[in-house]
Amino acid sequence: MLNFDYHNPTRIVFGQGRIADLAKLVPANARVLIVVGGASAEKTGTLGEVREALGTRQHSTFSGIEPNPSFETAMKAVQQVREGGFDFLLAVGGGSVIDATKFIAAAALFEGDPWAILTSWGSKVTQALPFGTVLTLPATGSEMNEGAVITRRDIGAKRPFRSPKVFPLFSVLDPTKTYTLPPEQIANGVVDAFVHTIEQYLTYPVNAAVQDRFAEGLLQTLIEIGPRLLNAPSPVYDDRANLMWTATLALNGLIGAGVPQDWATHMIGHELTALHNIDHARTLAIVLPALLEERRTQKHAKLLQYGERVWGITTGSEEERVGTAIAKTRAFFEAMGIPTRLKDYGLGAEVIDIVIRQLEAHGMTQLSEHRDLSPDISRRILTAAL
Repeated sequence: MLNFDYHNPTRIVFGQGRIADLAKLVPANARVLIVVGGASAEKTGTLGEVREALGTRQHSTFSGIEPNPSFETAMKAVQQVREGGFDFLLAVGGGSVIDATKFIAAAALFEGDPWAILTSWGSKVTQALPFGTVLTLPATGSEMNEGAVITRRDIGAKRPFRSPKVFPLFSVLDPTKTYTLPPEQIANGVVDAFVHTIEQYLTYPVNAAVQDRFAEGLLQTLIEIGPRLLNAPSPVYDDRANLMWTATLALNGLIGAGVPQDWATHMIGHELTALHNIDHARTLAIVLPALLEERRTQKHAKLLQYGERVWGITTGSEEERVGTAIAKTRAFFEAMGIPTRLKDYGLGAEVIDIVIRQLEAHGMTQLSEHRDLSPDISRRILTAAL
């Protein structure tokens, strides 16, 4: 097992009716800017519950955070924070709203051009406004970590950043707030959490038995509940609760502590989202199966372990078992209603050169757990994903 530090200060407030706890979670004298996406939080009544819980606290709302949140929109929120004197942020939504809120929290107090937060991967962040979250779409795990991804539309760049300054103080997780989500967003959440787990698990063995078993349990849970979530005639609380908690645990740092991590699927997927506005989870479903085929040698031992422990594959030669594990992964994504080929999104070979140029422009030339996944290998992966 590799050396590691692990610290996660986010308080999780889980269960039905817990939005009312905002009354004691948010400082009594806070001036609160609520950050939301579209109109759904208002229509479903969630925003009303939030405002009621805030009571007499001064508060206002910034709406309009997009899926794959943009730098441009987030900077409008920064302006509202500064002009209104807000000193506490409250994200109400999914990963996009939470990611945007992390950037807003850092940018509002940043000296200089806030774009430097992203070009420095977050290393220049020295302070941020305090904030909490009310999660309505389980997928990214952003509600319990210090990372975010922001897209700059004018140059087609999607950049991640991390800073311990942008851990949420608390996150309210009420599974009933997922009941109004359309099936495609539930499917996206399942696949997003699945690939987050894979990026930290499917690398090479370092005898981190606890992390491996924990990751395998998360993957098995998603495989078990994923089809039920899509096929249930009405929402089932326990399945929604397990999805919400699994997505949080998939990226709160626990299963990634002391183990090598990949993230090449995400880096390639980010470029597809920035260029073609494909949902984040769907870009992961496009890239991962092709990447696993390309990296069969580097990931051989863990692919065998994954096949046996997660999918129950115990017969056939080692190469056959690896191939079956990859095929079952693709089939799971497809069963969740998420296509896994570029052609399914109207994209052909003509997009590959552009994606590779973007990877090179953004410094994504030494990806993977071994730092040996070059642009040429990324090209082979994308070609295999056609």
